[in-house]
Amino acid sequence: MATIRWSGSLFISQMKKEMQRRWSMVKLFFNTLTYNYFVDQSYIADTLMEPMFWFVDNFTKVLGPFFVFSVCSLTLSVVFIAYWIGLPHWWNKSPSATIALLILGNWLFLNICFHFYMAAATSPGYPPEDTLIPEAVSICKKCISPKPPRTHHCSVCNKCILKMDHHCPWLNNCVGFGNHRYFFMYMVYMCLGVIFLIIFGFEIAYVEVWLDGEEYEDGDVKEEEIIGHPVRIHNSVIIPVMDSGHGNSSFIKAKSETRDWKQTAIIYAALISTAVLMALGSLSIWHGRLITNGETSIEAHINRAETKRLAAENRIYRNPYNFGPRKNWRLFLGLVGGRTWLCLVIPSPHKPLGNGLTWATIHSEESEEELTQVGSSESKGGFVAKNLKQP
Repeated sequence: MATIRWSGSLFISQMKKEMQRRWSMVKLFFNTLTYNYFVDQSYIADTLMEPMFWFVDNFTKVLGPFFVFSVCSLTLSVVFIAYWIGLPHWWNKSPSATIALLILGNWLFLNICFHFYMAAATSPGYPPEDTLIPEAVSICKKCISPKPPRTHHCSVCNKCILKMDHHCPWLNNCVGFGNHRYFFMYMVYMCLGVIFLIIFGFEIAYVEVWLDGEEYEDGDVKEEEIIGHPVRIHNSVIIPVMDSGHGNSSFIKAKSETRDWKQTAIIYAALISTAVLMALGSLSIWHGRLITNGETSIEAHINRAETKRLAAENRIYRNPYNFGPRKNWRLFLGLVGGRTWLCLVIPSPHKPLGNGLTWATIHSEESEEELTQVGSSESKGGFVAKNLKQP
């Protein structure tokens, strides 16, 4: 049987092949003009998202002072409500207990204010521009300058930050080598302060909001106005009274409006306190785990990636800055050189060890009993942290 081939179909097939060949040549020509060994999908994605990153960085930088003002305003408003409503309640209940609560509450408030101010005002630490860096691990692509160990570039501050953890918009500052301890202690004291308000304000909120202020101690009497008629409430029993005139009704109405303001203030303080406790509580736990492991937020991602990479090669990755939980905490809190836990109870401006340019590692330890000095002295880039025994 003979096969009939139509010339029209053959022509269309040849044209299709020719167009595919020419299109391949065009793509090859374009690739030769734009070829870069470092270009990959991640690089292209970062390039396309660069405008969004620019907007977020500048948005964060511009609104930084507003965030700081918001933190101060919210904190002071809750403290004002505690004095306005909580202080009279506890003073009528027990003056001696009120004095103890005032001492405890003001101690917490003092530590909150101190650590927030120090975290916001203290420089996180920058690599020196006019001093030779004793050790550099890479070159910053943005600053075009050497980067010491544990240093990363902040796109909001547009600077390299020593031992950078993250940029905090609520502080309008980076959290790094110089102010990491202040930042963490602020979160801890803020959580303690919020827990303090919730515990000792629960009874007030229960009576004023949940029971609408109708439960009082024996002998307490209050007047109300129900459907336009004055009544007296005594031990939750409603007793009608004679309305002597417009003045008495106005007085009762004013007291009712005052109680409404108190209920609103209590609900406001309760919502703020709950939100702060959930947010800063979870953040404190997260940073506590990082400190226990001897790493920052950025290093946690790097260490996780390195652990997976080496695990694929049947190798084990060890964080070079992890000296064990007890030693990591003492280094972070600066509890060396004779300092005790008292410097954490009383506001202390003591600085972190070293200069943030060089760091001791588990590979530079001379023994398990002592974290030795890196370099000849602190001025040469190292720091001394002796008598820190492993737990």
